[in-house]
Amino acid sequence: MLVLVAPGQGAQTPGFLTPWLELPGLADRLTAWSEVVGLDLIAYGTKADADEIRDTAVAQPLLVAAALASAEALGATPDLLAGHLLAGHSVGEFATAALAGALTPEQALTLVRERAQAMAKAAAVTETGMTAVLGGDEAEVLAAIDRHGLTPANINGAGQIVAGGTLEQLAAFQEDPPARARLRPLSVAGAFHTSHMAPAVEHLRDAAQGVVPADPRVKLLSNADGQVVTDGAQLMRRLIDQVSNPVRWDSCMATMAELEVTGMIELLPGGTLTGLAKRGLRGIRTVALKTPDDLDAARELIK
Repeated sequence: MLVLVAPGQGAQTPGFLTPWLELPGLADRLTAWSEVVGLDLIAYGTKADADEIRDTAVAQPLLVAAALASAEALGATPDLLAGHLLAGHSVGEFATAALAGALTPEQALTLVRERAQAMAKAAAVTETGMTAVLGGDEAEVLAAIDRHGLTPANINGAGQIVAGGTLEQLAAFQEDPPARARLRPLSVAGAFHTSHMAPAVEHLRDAAQGVVPADPRVKLLSNADGQVVTDGAQLMRRLIDQVSNPVRWDSCMATMAELEVTGMIELLPGGTLTGLAKRGLRGIRTVALKTPDDLDAARELIK
Protein backbone atom coordinates (compact mmCIF):
# COMPACT_ATOMS: atom_id res chain seq x y z
CA MET A 1 0.00 0.00 0.00
CA LEU A 2 1.10 3.54 -0.81
CA VAL A 3 0.48 6.65 1.30
CA LEU A 4 0.37 10.15 -0.19
CA VAL A 5 1.13 12.81 2.43
CA ALA A 6 0.93 16.62 2.53
CA PRO A 7 3.28 18.65 4.75
CA GLY A 8 2.30 21.38 7.21
CA GLN A 9 3.47 24.85 8.09
CA GLY A 10 7.23 25.29 8.20
CA ALA A 11 7.90 23.18 5.10
CA GLN A 12 7.88 26.23 2.81
CA THR A 13 11.13 27.80 1.58
CA PRO A 14 11.71 30.90 -0.59
CA GLY A 15 11.26 30.23 -4.30
CA PHE A 16 10.08 26.64 -3.93
CA LEU A 17 7.34 27.05 -6.57
CA THR A 18 9.63 28.47 -9.27
CA PRO A 19 10.52 25.28 -11.21
CA TRP A 20 6.90 24.06 -11.11
CA LEU A 21 5.63 27.01 -13.13
CA GLU A 22 7.21 25.45 -16.22
CA LEU A 23 4.58 22.68 -16.19
CA PRO A 24 1.67 23.25 -18.59
CA GLY A 25 -1.42 24.66 -16.88
CA LEU A 26 0.07 24.91 -13.39
CA ALA A 27 0.47 28.69 -13.41
CA ASP A 28 -3.14 29.07 -14.59
CA ARG A 29 -4.33 26.84 -11.76
CA LEU A 30 -2.40 28.83 -9.15
CA THR A 31 -3.71 32.08 -10.61
CA ALA A 32 -7.29 30.85 -10.21
CA TRP A 33 -6.62 29.69 -6.66
CA SER A 34 -5.02 33.05 -5.88
CA GLU A 35 -8.45 34.59 -6.47
CA VAL A 36 -9.96 32.14 -3.99
CA VAL A 37 -7.52 32.90 -1.15
CA GLY A 38 -6.98 36.59 -1.91
CA LEU A 39 -3.20 36.20 -2.27
CA ASP A 40 -0.79 36.18 -5.20
CA LEU A 41 0.33 32.60 -4.68
CA ILE A 42 2.78 32.69 -7.58
CA ALA A 43 4.54 35.79 -6.24
CA TYR A 44 4.73 34.36 -2.71
CA GLY A 45 6.00 31.02 -4.01
CA THR A 46 8.67 32.50 -6.25
CA LYS A 47 9.75 35.98 -5.12
CA ALA A 48 8.89 36.33 -1.40
CA ASP A 49 11.56 36.01 1.27
CA ALA A 50 11.48 33.69 4.28
CA ASP A 51 9.84 36.25 6.58
CA GLU A 52 7.03 36.94 4.12
CA ILE A 53 6.10 33.28 3.71
CA ARG A 54 6.48 32.66 7.44
CA ASP A 55 3.31 34.72 7.97
CA THR A 56 0.59 32.24 8.93
CA ALA A 57 -1.99 33.96 6.74
CA VAL A 58 0.31 33.40 3.74
CA ALA A 59 2.01 30.10 4.58
CA GLN A 60 -1.09 27.97 5.03
CA PRO A 61 -2.88 28.77 1.74
CA LEU A 62 0.46 28.63 -0.09
CA LEU A 63 1.25 25.15 1.25
CA VAL A 64 -2.18 23.70 0.50
CA ALA A 65 -2.20 25.17 -3.01
CA ALA A 66 1.30 23.81 -3.64
CA ALA A 67 0.33 20.33 -2.44
CA LEU A 68 -2.80 20.29 -4.62
CA ALA A 69 -0.91 21.60 -7.65
CA SER A 70 1.81 18.96 -7.32
CA ALA A 71 -0.83 16.25 -6.85
CA GLU A 72 -2.53 17.41 -10.04
CA ALA A 73 0.80 17.30 -11.87
CA LEU A 74 1.24 13.76 -10.57
CA GLY A 75 -2.24 12.78 -11.74
CA ALA A 76 -3.25 11.84 -8.20
CA THR A 77 -7.04 11.59 -8.54
CA PRO A 78 -9.29 9.69 -6.10
CA ASP A 79 -9.61 6.94 -8.73
CA LEU A 80 -5.82 6.59 -9.03
CA LEU A 81 -5.46 6.54 -5.24
CA ALA A 82 -8.23 3.98 -4.63
CA GLY A 83 -6.85 1.23 -2.42
CA HIS A 84 -4.11 3.51 -1.10
CA LEU A 85 -3.93 5.98 1.79
CA LEU A 86 -3.85 9.75 2.39
CA ALA A 87 -2.57 11.74 5.37
CA GLY A 88 -1.82 15.42 5.88
CA HIS A 89 0.17 17.05 8.66
CA SER A 90 -1.70 19.95 10.29
CA VAL A 91 -2.93 22.26 7.51
CA GLY A 92 -1.88 19.54 5.07
CA GLU A 93 -5.05 17.72 6.12
CA PHE A 94 -7.06 20.17 4.00
CA ALA A 95 -5.08 19.20 0.92
CA THR A 96 -5.62 15.49 1.53
CA ALA A 97 -9.33 16.08 2.26
CA ALA A 98 -9.59 17.51 -1.26
CA LEU A 99 -7.55 14.67 -2.76
CA ALA A 100 -9.88 12.18 -1.08
CA GLY A 101 -12.86 13.85 -2.77
CA ALA A 102 -14.39 15.07 0.51
CA LEU A 103 -13.88 18.74 -0.43
CA THR A 104 -13.29 20.50 -3.72
CA PRO A 105 -9.93 22.28 -3.99
CA GLU A 106 -11.79 25.58 -3.86
CA GLN A 107 -13.66 24.60 -0.69
CA ALA A 108 -10.43 23.44 0.94
CA LEU A 109 -8.60 26.65 0.04
CA THR A 110 -11.49 28.86 1.17
CA LEU A 111 -11.51 27.15 4.57
CA VAL A 112 -7.71 27.35 4.81
CA ARG A 113 -7.88 31.08 4.09
CA GLU A 114 -10.26 31.51 7.03
CA ARG A 115 -8.21 29.14 9.22
CA ALA A 116 -4.97 30.95 8.47
CA GLN A 117 -6.32 34.43 9.09
CA ALA A 118 -7.99 33.36 12.33
CA MET A 119 -4.86 31.58 13.59
CA ALA A 120 -2.71 34.60 12.77
CA LYS A 121 -5.13 36.80 14.71
CA ALA A 122 -5.16 34.39 17.67
CA ALA A 123 -1.35 34.25 17.64
CA ALA A 124 -1.20 38.04 17.96
CA VAL A 125 -3.11 38.05 21.28
CA THR A 126 -0.24 36.60 23.33
CA GLU A 127 3.43 36.15 22.44
CA THR A 128 3.67 32.42 21.89
CA GLY A 129 5.88 30.02 19.97
CA MET A 130 7.00 26.44 19.51
CA THR A 131 10.14 24.44 20.24
CA ALA A 132 11.07 21.07 18.76
CA VAL A 133 12.38 18.50 21.22
CA LEU A 134 14.65 15.98 19.51
CA GLY A 135 15.55 12.74 21.26
CA GLY A 136 15.26 11.91 24.94
CA ASP A 137 12.88 9.47 26.61
CA GLU A 138 9.33 10.23 25.43
CA ALA A 139 7.78 9.94 28.90
CA GLU A 140 10.44 12.24 30.35
CA VAL A 141 10.01 14.73 27.51
CA LEU A 142 6.24 14.85 27.96
CA ALA A 143 6.65 15.25 31.74
CA ALA A 144 9.05 18.18 31.24
CA ILE A 145 6.66 19.82 28.77
CA ASP A 146 3.83 19.49 31.26
CA ARG A 147 5.99 20.76 34.12
CA HIS A 148 6.56 24.03 32.29
CA GLY A 149 2.88 24.47 31.44
CA LEU A 150 3.45 23.78 27.75
CA THR A 151 1.44 21.64 25.32
CA PRO A 152 2.86 18.77 23.22
CA ALA A 153 1.43 20.37 20.08
CA ASN A 154 2.98 17.92 17.60
CA ILE A 155 3.88 14.39 18.62
CA ASN A 156 5.61 13.43 15.41
CA GLY A 157 7.20 10.11 16.28
CA ALA A 158 10.78 9.20 15.35
CA GLY A 159 11.98 10.98 18.50
CA GLN A 160 10.43 14.36 17.72
CA ILE A 161 7.91 16.26 19.84
CA VAL A 162 7.04 19.94 19.43
CA ALA A 163 6.12 21.96 22.52
CA GLY A 164 3.93 25.04 22.26
CA GLY A 165 3.22 27.84 24.73
CA THR A 166 4.15 31.36 25.75
CA LEU A 167 7.63 32.67 25.03
CA GLU A 168 8.21 32.92 28.78
CA GLN A 169 7.33 29.26 29.26
CA LEU A 170 9.51 28.24 26.33
CA ALA A 171 12.46 30.23 27.71
CA ALA A 172 12.14 28.43 31.04
CA PHE A 173 11.92 25.11 29.19
CA GLN A 174 15.13 25.97 27.32
CA GLU A 175 16.87 26.47 30.67
CA ASP A 176 15.53 23.21 32.09
CA PRO A 177 15.38 20.71 29.19
CA PRO A 178 14.63 16.99 29.52
CA ALA A 179 17.63 14.70 29.78
CA ARG A 180 19.38 13.59 26.59
CA ALA A 181 17.22 15.83 24.41
CA ARG A 182 18.05 18.73 22.08
CA LEU A 183 15.79 21.75 21.92
CA ARG A 184 15.37 23.71 18.69
CA PRO A 185 13.15 26.83 18.65
CA LEU A 186 10.97 26.92 15.52
CA SER A 187 10.41 29.88 13.24
CA VAL A 188 6.62 29.98 13.58
CA ALA A 189 4.27 32.81 14.44
CA GLY A 190 2.52 31.23 17.41
CA ALA A 191 1.64 28.18 19.50
CA PHE A 192 -0.44 26.27 17.00
CA HIS A 193 -2.48 23.23 18.08
CA THR A 194 -2.72 24.52 21.65
CA SER A 195 -5.43 26.25 23.68
CA HIS A 196 -4.05 29.59 22.46
CA MET A 197 -5.80 28.84 19.15
CA ALA A 198 -9.30 28.48 20.68
CA PRO A 199 -10.63 31.70 19.06
CA ALA A 200 -9.59 30.38 15.65
CA VAL A 201 -11.58 27.19 16.20
CA GLU A 202 -14.79 29.16 16.66
CA HIS A 203 -14.08 31.29 13.60
CA LEU A 204 -13.42 28.25 11.42
CA ARG A 205 -16.56 26.52 12.72
CA ASP A 206 -18.62 29.53 11.65
CA ALA A 207 -16.88 29.68 8.26
CA ALA A 208 -17.55 25.99 7.62
CA GLN A 209 -21.29 26.11 8.26
CA GLY A 210 -22.17 26.36 4.58
CA VAL A 211 -19.79 23.59 3.49
CA VAL A 212 -21.23 20.09 3.09
CA PRO A 213 -18.35 17.63 2.72
CA ALA A 214 -18.67 14.35 0.86
CA ASP A 215 -17.54 11.09 2.40
CA PRO A 216 -13.86 10.48 1.54
CA ARG A 217 -13.38 8.20 -1.46
CA VAL A 218 -9.84 7.28 -0.37
CA LYS A 219 -8.74 6.06 3.06
CA LEU A 220 -7.87 9.21 4.98
CA LEU A 221 -6.00 9.34 8.28
CA SER A 222 -6.85 11.91 10.96
CA ASN A 223 -4.24 13.87 12.94
CA ALA A 224 -6.41 13.52 16.03
CA ASP A 225 -5.68 9.84 16.59
CA GLY A 226 -4.31 8.35 13.39
CA GLN A 227 -7.59 6.58 12.61
CA VAL A 228 -9.17 6.25 9.16
CA VAL A 229 -12.06 8.70 8.68
CA THR A 230 -14.85 7.54 6.40
CA ASP A 231 -17.59 10.08 7.17
CA GLY A 232 -17.52 13.59 5.69
CA ALA A 233 -19.27 15.30 8.59
CA GLN A 234 -16.90 13.70 11.09
CA LEU A 235 -13.96 14.73 8.95
CA MET A 236 -15.10 18.36 9.03
CA ARG A 237 -15.45 18.30 12.82
CA ARG A 238 -11.94 16.89 13.13
CA LEU A 239 -10.45 19.47 10.76
CA ILE A 240 -11.95 22.27 12.82
CA ASP A 241 -11.09 20.90 16.27
CA GLN A 242 -7.53 20.11 15.20
CA VAL A 243 -6.66 23.81 15.15
CA SER A 244 -6.34 23.79 18.95
CA ASN A 245 -5.60 20.09 19.50
CA PRO A 246 -2.25 18.28 19.21
CA VAL A 247 -1.17 16.70 15.92
CA ARG A 248 -0.59 12.99 16.53
CA TRP A 249 1.59 12.17 13.54
CA ASP A 250 3.06 9.33 15.57
CA SER A 251 -0.40 7.72 15.59
CA CYS A 252 -0.73 8.30 11.84
CA MET A 253 2.57 6.51 11.25
CA ALA A 254 1.49 3.69 13.58
CA THR A 255 -1.61 3.18 11.44
CA MET A 256 0.52 3.26 8.30
CA ALA A 257 2.60 0.45 9.78
CA GLU A 258 -0.52 -1.53 10.75
CA LEU A 259 -1.87 -1.20 7.21
CA GLU A 260 1.50 -2.36 5.86
CA VAL A 261 2.35 0.77 3.91
CA THR A 262 5.46 0.16 1.83
CA GLY A 263 5.77 3.47 -0.03
CA MET A 264 5.28 7.18 0.72
CA ILE A 265 5.05 10.15 -1.64
CA GLU A 266 5.26 13.56 0.00
CA LEU A 267 3.64 16.37 -1.97
CA LEU A 268 5.28 19.73 -2.56
CA PRO A 269 7.22 21.02 -0.66
CA GLY A 270 8.38 17.54 0.27
CA GLY A 271 11.07 16.40 2.68
CA THR A 272 9.79 16.80 6.23
CA LEU A 273 7.40 13.85 6.44
CA THR A 274 9.52 11.49 4.35
CA GLY A 275 12.35 12.31 6.75
CA LEU A 276 10.21 11.21 9.69
CA ALA A 277 9.17 8.08 7.80
CA LYS A 278 12.76 7.03 7.18
CA ARG A 279 13.29 7.00 10.95
CA GLY A 280 9.84 5.86 12.10
CA LEU A 281 8.84 3.45 9.30
CA ARG A 282 12.01 1.51 8.60
CA GLY A 283 12.35 0.08 5.12
CA ILE A 284 9.64 2.22 3.53
CA ARG A 285 10.34 3.57 0.02
CA THR A 286 9.94 7.34 -0.12
CA VAL A 287 9.74 10.07 -2.75
CA ALA A 288 9.62 13.74 -1.75
CA LEU A 289 8.33 16.11 -4.42
CA LYS A 290 10.66 19.10 -4.43
CA THR A 291 10.98 19.82 -8.15
CA PRO A 292 9.17 18.45 -11.23
CA ASP A 293 12.16 16.17 -11.73
CA ASP A 294 10.81 14.07 -8.84
CA LEU A 295 7.52 13.28 -10.60
CA ASP A 296 8.85 10.30 -12.58
CA ALA A 297 10.07 8.58 -9.40
CA ALA A 298 6.70 9.23 -7.76
CA ARG A 299 4.79 7.80 -10.75
CA GLU A 300 7.01 4.73 -10.69
CA LEU A 301 6.29 4.25 -6.98
CA ILE A 302 2.55 4.45 -7.66
CA LYS A 303 2.87 1.71 -10.29
